[in-house]
Amino acid sequence: MSLLLFPLKQRESWMEMKEPMKTLFDATKIGNMVLKNRFVRAAVADKTADGSISEEMIELYRKLAKGGVGSIITGYTLVDVAERALPVVALYNDVFIDRHRKLTKAAHEGGANILAQLVYIGSYTSSHTGGLVALAPSAVANLMTGTVAREANAEELKEIQKKFAQAALRAREAGYDGVELHAAHGFLLSQFMTPHYNQRTDAYGGSDANRSRMTLETYESVRGAVEERFPIWVKINSTDGIENGLTQKDCLYLCKKLTERGVDAIEVSGKWFGRPTDAGAYFEDAAAAIAKENSVPVVLTGGNRDPLEMTRVLNKTDIGYFGIARPLVSEPNLIERFQKDTLQAKGGAGAC
Repeated sequence: MSLLLFPLKQRESWMEMKEPMKTLFDATKIGNMVLKNRFVRAAVADKTADGSISEEMIELYRKLAKGGVGSIITGYTLVDVAERALPVVALYNDVFIDRHRKLTKAAHEGGANILAQLVYIGSYTSSHTGGLVALAPSAVANLMTGTVAREANAEELKEIQKKFAQAALRAREAGYDGVELHAAHGFLLSQFMTPHYNQRTDAYGGSDANRSRMTLETYESVRGAVEERFPIWVKINSTDGIENGLTQKDCLYLCKKLTERGVDAIEVSGKWFGRPTDAGAYFEDAAAAIAKENSVPVVLTGGNRDPLEMTRVLNKTDIGYFGIARPLVSEPNLIERFQKDTLQAKGGAGAC
């Protein structure tokens, strides 16, 4: 594609930018993980009837890896057998390891890193509960599902933290390059940060320090189980999109404490549904603030569609990586096309 085929605004952006200090196709490192570019396939739910990895999933991840994305985050993966009725992938038992090993092999053969995203769903369940009594910070009906949860006691919270750690060990054995703890999108860890859902009066509720405790202790449990160099990322909400949700101050507090504990990267997301696809990066301002205040790699996810805009963000803020989800569902080789179009556009700019 010639630069002349790009919209005028984009052509002008390339000519103004000339040679940016950083590009989307830089090779970088996060901890001991080498990333061939700054693109991350953000998690998309992998549906399955029995928690196992299907052949269709393996082929999809192989296509994604061969399509040029530097790192892939799996769909959220269950850590507790108590949630076995939910129709998503699981790692709560050793029986799942062999199929996950096939998935990581496919990603590695395609040239991508792959991280397992670990989750405890809690009250954010659909009708597929199988009689599950959902646990939550407080006995509050979920605004999305209507599920009425039971308040988890301190012993149950410690057990959940242990299950995250056990699942991380299985992920490492299965060949994953790291894990990501899902503390966003209204799942259990996210709810602890949200005043609407967390009405506790014990050490896990009230202040931002107390509401952060469950996520921080879960991180520490996982870190204590895996070797120090095994990467742990955390996905956080920058906004809940509900009344009495978490504030920017809450979010920044959690990120600061994760950074102090040695988290390898923070993925910034939030309420993404209902936003127009041409709105640009949904959470740029929040991610930029987090990246500015914390010496940790930040992945901006949501609304990333335009490589020129991502290049601007990369060079104008401290954000270092870009998560893309839905566009890669329909076009697994999108990153390969981005790279080809970018090279052709820059070549055209030089000829003008």
